[in-house]
Amino acid sequence: MRSHRPGRLRRIVSVAAAVNDRDEEQAAAIRRRYLIRFEEDTLKSRPLWIRLIIEFLGTFVLVTVAAGSGVINHYVGGGPISRTAAVIAPGAVVMALIYAWGPLSGLHINPAVTFAFTSRRVFPPAWVVPYWVAQFAGAIGAALLLQAMFGHVSAGGNYPISTPGGEWRSFVMEIILTAILVSVILHTATGGRSIGHNAAIAVGSTVALLGLFASPISGSSMNPARTLGPDIVGANFTGWWVYVFGDFIGAAIAVVIIILVRGLPDKAEREAAEGGALPL
Repeated sequence: MRSHRPGRLRRIVSVAAAVNDRDEEQAAAIRRRYLIRFEEDTLKSRPLWIRLIIEFLGTFVLVTVAAGSGVINHYVGGGPISRTAAVIAPGAVVMALIYAWGPLSGLHINPAVTFAFTSRRVFPPAWVVPYWVAQFAGAIGAALLLQAMFGHVSAGGNYPISTPGGEWRSFVMEIILTAILVSVILHTATGGRSIGHNAAIAVGSTVALLGLFASPISGSSMNPARTLGPDIVGANFTGWWVYVFGDFIGAAIAVVIIILVRGLPDKAEREAAEGGALPL
């Protein structure tokens, strides 16, 4: 009887291993099916109205966070929100929004970015005006919310540094900052399915890092909607041209740079600009 025990144990172990292998194969098959379905949902074409909703909501959230720090500091008094926190928060929220909503619209949430993708010929020209309307509507909506809750929304605006020559220095700074940011966006939108998580980290970090060193000069807006939303609601247009012309010139420079170093766009880049090629 004892001589048969090792054989029985081996058979039991063999059966257990076979069951375990079968369970692992089944789990792998389930994961593959889930990923395929997730990929199909992520990459499918979205109608324009869904894209516009996302652009409106994304810009609303961004401006609420970016302008909200200044407004809340003015309302509470004493400056409880530090400059470091005020510039890191927009970068963090951009990172989160790219993860969450990037596949739905491309998550431009910035008229200069839409302009850059269109100039790069990876974004339909017919969608430019609707995107801009949604972006400015989101920015104005956020400014109205801040004004209704805390008042003095101009405290959350971007204005050139109030020193002699401050406007032109802010103008040059906005050109440089926007060129850097849009370059990062355009380059992470190239290369098809490697852009999703990388784009979220790269773009969000760029927004925060540029703000850390440049915000005392121009506020490091890099986004006409983010600036003009509070300007319109607060009726304070000091230096408005800095954030319109500066940001669009910076975006144009970024387009020239990517054309020089990477050439014409491919299909993957066009899909990324339209929100259809972000990876899992």
